[in-house]
Amino acid sequence: MSVSGWEIAALIAAGAFLLLVGALAVPILKLRKTVDAATRAINELTDQAGPLLSSVHVSVDGVNETLVGVNGQLAKVDTMTDHVQQVTTNVSALTSLFAATLANPMVKVAAFTYGVRKAAAARQRSDVEREVRTSMKARRARHRRGVS
Repeated sequence: MSVSGWEIAALIAAGAFLLLVGALAVPILKLRKTVDAATRAINELTDQAGPLLSSVHVSVDGVNETLVGVNGQLAKVDTMTDHVQQVTTNVSALTSLFAATLANPMVKVAAFTYGVRKAAAARQRSDVEREVRTSMKARRARHRRGVS
């Protein structure tokens, strides 16, 4: 039983696709963790925003008496804003990493497939040329035997 070049190419392409899927699993799992962390941060922000807004409303009613408390609450808001900004930066970086991870293997797979196709075509061409040479030698030999 003979294995053709296309069957080998198909096996290699399937292996490359399997490696691609494996390579994509890691960033996807990291992205899930980042999204979970962002969800937790947003939930914490939501939980803290209600009391904070109530406290700000009370502070506005008695600005002269509670100015120190308002400044403390603003410090908490600044801290939360910094955390949200860090989460946003991490999500952006992970998205860029995911895009780069996806693009690079796809280019490699395309280049590899092109190389396999070129090698298969060259092999087929050399097989045809070998058959033509053999056929021509046989004709010459028959011709010489017939002429001599």
